Amino acid sequence: MARVLVVEDDPTVSEVVVSYLNRAGHETWSERDGRAAATLLTSDKTSDIDLVILDLMLPGLDGIEICRLLRQAHPDLPVIMLTALGEEDDRIAGLEVGADDYVTKPFSPRELVLRVESVLRRSLSTHTEPPKLLMLGPLTIDMAARRATKNGVELYLTGRELDLLAYLMARPGTAYTRTELMAAVWGWTFGDQSTVTVHVRRLREKIEDNPQSPQLIQTVWGVGYRMEAP
Repeated sequence: MARVLVVEDDPTVSEVVVSYLNRAGHETWSERDGRAAATLLTSDKTSDIDLVILDLMLPGLDGIEICRLLRQAHPDLPVIMLTALGEEDDRIAGLEVGADDYVTKPFSPRELVLRVESVLRRSLSTHTEPPKLLMLGPLTIDMAARRATKNGVELYLTGRELDLLAYLMARPGTAYTRTELMAAVWGWTFGDQSTVTVHVRRLREKIEDNPQSPQLIQTVWGVGYRMEAP
């Protein structure tokens, strides 16, 4: 059982999501105001929350800004963004501020439950794996502490960014397709591959000396990405 907060101002959508998640065995409650949700999610009370379902359009404060504030306070708390169908820019924006996944409206409540459980499984597995220290060039990841550094300076990565970087660092020199990375890091066998593209771009901005000319995470044209040892 997980504790899930649904931030959605449409009462019908909120009630359906809460109902389906409760039936799936999760403890679920809702918040409809953006500012109230932001206050909650940037406080110490997030220790009572395992996952957030966050609507993009909210009164008071929109989902993008809430997610940005949440990531500053709690980088590892899983977030699934709800976006309008066909609004690709909104989906990309959600991923760029640190959302782990997104679901487009209108959506199947059953699909949303599956997405929730997939994100939760991945989050649980990364916190229960045995301690591991990964080192590659200037980068170090302590998986037990969920902490990454570059030249000794801490990198502020989201949980998914850290998982992706750790996966690539553990296998330098191997090229992976976006589909393979989605399956290995996200645990998905379906989904929009732009999710991987956005996370790679965010990682490059945080780990590369020059993100426009990356030396660590290389693009393998026609394939995907490869981690290079300096």
